Amino acid sequence: MLNVFRAQISRATTPMAEGLARAGVTPDAVTVVGTLGAVAGALVFFTRGWFFVGTLVVWFFVMLDMVDGAVARARGHGHGTTFGALLDSTSDRVADAAVFGALAWWFSGRGHSRALELASLLCLVLGVLTSYVKARAEGLGLRCDVGVAERAERLIIALVGTGLDGLGVPYVQAGALWLLVGLSTITVGQRVAVVWRQSGGRPAVPDQPGGTAGGAPSGRAGGP
Repeated sequence: MLNVFRAQISRATTPMAEGLARAGVTPDAVTVVGTLGAVAGALVFFTRGWFFVGTLVVWFFVMLDMVDGAVARARGHGHGTTFGALLDSTSDRVADAAVFGALAWWFSGRGHSRALELASLLCLVLGVLTSYVKARAEGLGLRCDVGVAERAERLIIALVGTGLDGLGVPYVQAGALWLLVGLSTITVGQRVAVVWRQSGGRPAVPDQPGGTAGGAPSGRAGGP
């Protein structure tokens, strides 16, 4: 849903990306730093219940996901490299797992909420499943660009709810996590349905070389 804003985001990040490119920073380095920062932020802050500061840290590093593609273009690599696309999509999964895994850890211990522990785990599993369905579909030569909750929406919902909880707003985190469970379930259903319509019962074929893991069909698109 938020893909419509990618052009505006790209224009906003271009000056920073050009500066990084001139300094010799590679897109892969940006991806790795962003992922490690998001993982560290989630594990250090969310597991201790420090939700507001943790949200700011995680959000800062997640936003680097919007910069690595711009760095690739500034270095003359177009949409990036094949390995860069794989690294980017894999890193997205790692960062997402750290966020929801850290929340599940908190709620299973000092957070004392079995319901929100379950919601966090469901968000983690459904997020991976959402991305896998798209990646598998594209590997089979089909398009799967649908869903009410792609990665950007999932992170916004989770981090806004978590950040507001850190400011003392009651019930918002629980509402955000369970809303995300519902929207992710719908997204998985939408993607399976669109693949079913495109396939038309035809026999399976080997993966197409144009398919990319994580649902980023054109290099560093940031994962679904």
